[in-house]
Amino acid sequence: MIYPKPNDALAKNLTNLSIVVSIVVLLLVGVMRRVKIDLGIDFSFIPPISALLNTLVSICLVAALYFIKKKDWVNHKKSIYGAMTFSGLFLLGYVLYHFTTEETVFCKDGIISTVYYFFLITHVVLAGLSLPFILITFSRGFTFQVEKHKKMARWIFPIWLYVAVTGPICYLMLKPCYI
Repeated sequence: MIYPKPNDALAKNLTNLSIVVSIVVLLLVGVMRRVKIDLGIDFSFIPPISALLNTLVSICLVAALYFIKKKDWVNHKKSIYGAMTFSGLFLLGYVLYHFTTEETVFCKDGIISTVYYFFLITHVVLAGLSLPFILITFSRGFTFQVEKHKKMARWIFPIWLYVAVTGPICYLMLKPCYI
């Protein structure tokens, strides 16, 4: 497969931007649990949309894997753009919801509570840790640094997929607890 020439200068700038964006997002996530903004709007419609967006991310990621295995990098790229778009929309909704709405506490006891918190904790930790690597991997693909992209994608892909799948699982488990 012949790819366009790598753009190392753009890759460096995008890597720096990826780090800055990741820091800003992590700071926002850290602050949003402590700061609530009253906009006078009920944003309770966001969690099911967020779950749907994460489901779409999962579908796009599986499609991207399928296409790259078939050496169809054009459709692979389209699938990744879809995953990135749905992830970005999810993130905007997530931040908006958590800045404006009190946190919903899990309302079940027993083993289901343990399962829920396992999924929630691993989902949140892996989402936060993986964000800069997802962005950098995307940047490497975008700038045609194919070997670097492949090397990083092999280990970040399953983490991103896990985060995308466990988001809707956590939502469905928490859904009976919304007031």
